[in-house]
Amino acid sequence: MFLKNLEKYNITLASASPRRHDLLKKAGIKFSIGKGREVTEIFPPDMHIDDIALYLARLKSEAWQDIWKKKHQMVITADTIVAIDNQVIGKPENRDHAVKMLETLSGRSHRVLSGVVVKTADLERAFTDITTVHFKPLDTRQIQYYIDHFKPYDKAGAYGIQEWIGITGIDRIEGSCFNVMGLPVSRLIDELEYF
Repeated sequence: MFLKNLEKYNITLASASPRRHDLLKKAGIKFSIGKGREVTEIFPPDMHIDDIALYLARLKSEAWQDIWKKKHQMVITADTIVAIDNQVIGKPENRDHAVKMLETLSGRSHRVLSGVVVKTADLERAFTDITTVHFKPLDTRQIQYYIDHFKPYDKAGAYGIQEWIGITGIDRIEGSCFNVMGLPVSRLIDELEYF
């Protein structure tokens, strides 16, 4: 394992996201995948938009306290949101909703916020990472092609930066590309040094 200080821990990545699994594996961290604990992802309506992703990641962490309260156990939870015009854009409900989301993002910039909580019985490290994404103007043909071929219904904002729409439609980003994929790995590695 890359970080020797983590060898004493059994690490659980409590996420069903294959993108998060792949990123953490590529970062050289040994972990098991924790799935199957449903958390109602509701946040207070008056909560500041910059606090939402971390609030949701903390909710997920609490669902795993029976694990992280044990000796030599570590749980990592994360939540990613997309925000534009001071509104949170979640995952699309259907094709029409996905089209509307991408039409909203077309030709504009938006923010992607990932909240991450790393928890053991003795220590918690928690943070939010923010990336600004700038989309080129997208026409209807591009949006429909992407949705019909890539079916981004499991992705906040109805897109994956690593997929066709990201490669062809994103002009530039400010911040971590991996944050947009759901796990700000570089910042996470920095935080794991504290354990």
